[in-house]
Amino acid sequence: MTVYPELASARTDDFPLGPWRIREGSSLRGGASCNFSDRLLIVPFGNSEVDRIVRAHELAHIRISPHVFVASDSLGVHPRALECAEEYRVNQLLLHLGFDISLLCDGSERTGGARLAEGSQWDEALCFLFAVLGTGAEKPYLAGIRSQQRAWVAPLLAVVKRVRSVMGTTAPETFGSTITTPAGLPDGYLSYTVPMAKVISTAMQAKLPQSSEELRRFRRSLEPGSRKPPTGAFAPLVLAERSESYVLQRRKVHRRTTSSVTGPVLRYPSRLLTQSEPKAFARKQRSIGGVIVIDQSGSMDISTDQLDRLLEAAPDSLILGYSHRPGDMGATPNAWVLANAAGVVATPPAGNVGNGVDGPALEWAIRLRRPGERLIWVSDGQVTDANDHPCNTLTLSCASLVRQHNIFLVRGLDQVESAFRGKQFPLENFGRVGRALAQRG
Repeated sequence: MTVYPELASARTDDFPLGPWRIREGSSLRGGASCNFSDRLLIVPFGNSEVDRIVRAHELAHIRISPHVFVASDSLGVHPRALECAEEYRVNQLLLHLGFDISLLCDGSERTGGARLAEGSQWDEALCFLFAVLGTGAEKPYLAGIRSQQRAWVAPLLAVVKRVRSVMGTTAPETFGSTITTPAGLPDGYLSYTVPMAKVISTAMQAKLPQSSEELRRFRRSLEPGSRKPPTGAFAPLVLAERSESYVLQRRKVHRRTTSSVTGPVLRYPSRLLTQSEPKAFARKQRSIGGVIVIDQSGSMDISTDQLDRLLEAAPDSLILGYSHRPGDMGATPNAWVLANAAGVVATPPAGNVGNGVDGPALEWAIRLRRPGERLIWVSDGQVTDANDHPCNTLTLSCASLVRQHNIFLVRGLDQVESAFRGKQFPLENFGRVGRALAQRG
């Protein structure tokens, strides 16, 4: 049997025509694929109806899928969500073309669903649902999930309903369009696959609803323009790397010695003749510094002057600022070194509206804190999750870090110097974290 992928390449974008290498695969799940960069197509060579539909599925990818690498984080989506949303779009194209996509159901779906649910793999369970959606395989797949995690079914169906509304009743020539957009991606992919992947990504991050009211809020959160649902977890810490807009410059030199009437080194001998109590000796000053972690969420931006004053008060400090953009998938840095031994940032970065990484920021500071150094957290104590929702579990986690590692809490930069000298501020000034600390004594 001969396969001609070139016949499926009548695209309207800039994908060049050219020969493909064909290798024999199988009709089993994962046994076929197409690789645009290597122009390699792996498909079954048999004559059965299943072999035929699997070949059609891969040829449809060649016809409508992006032929370039897609940076999922820049699109604000999870790569696995993007992959499975594209599987759904391709299957819908085959359905419109008259193919019996129910043949893509291979009988392993119920067992696969049960295993994912048993392993509490919500992310993959959600994504894979869209790889089989519309083929009839979703029914046994959901039955397998229900056998282990009955509470998952309702939120899964809510996501399915929302994703199907994105596709709607669109004609195949529209959702299969390969006209190149300004983003460099096919129009059908950018208009349908990416929005569907955003819905899936939102649900992947969400904390699973435990009550009917939480389920209603979860459904509302999937609607366009709605606030993203609670995640119940911090976002990963993404430290900014040096760039044209983020540069550490040399720090100002500060005096490390002071004159004294006694000391180990006679540095100013002329004073012995000119002063009644000559400060002719040099004595090392006690260096003020440690680790400072600054919550830059909301309107808490730091000016260059504020940073300079902070370093005058505590010149030997390692300073970290943090703020997470709610719902960001890792494309945007959410933490940045404002000052360290190498230098000080030329222009302090602005925050990203939300908190989102309070715990990871504190843990980073704890790892880099040297023995005997003070660790100070500039914060209002209002800890939030990756979508900027308050979360009691995360609040207690941060309160535990504060207590365990003797972290000093301050509300503003003007209080940092006092904290370095040992001053403690009232816990009622620090929101939920302060209340959690007060309750534990």
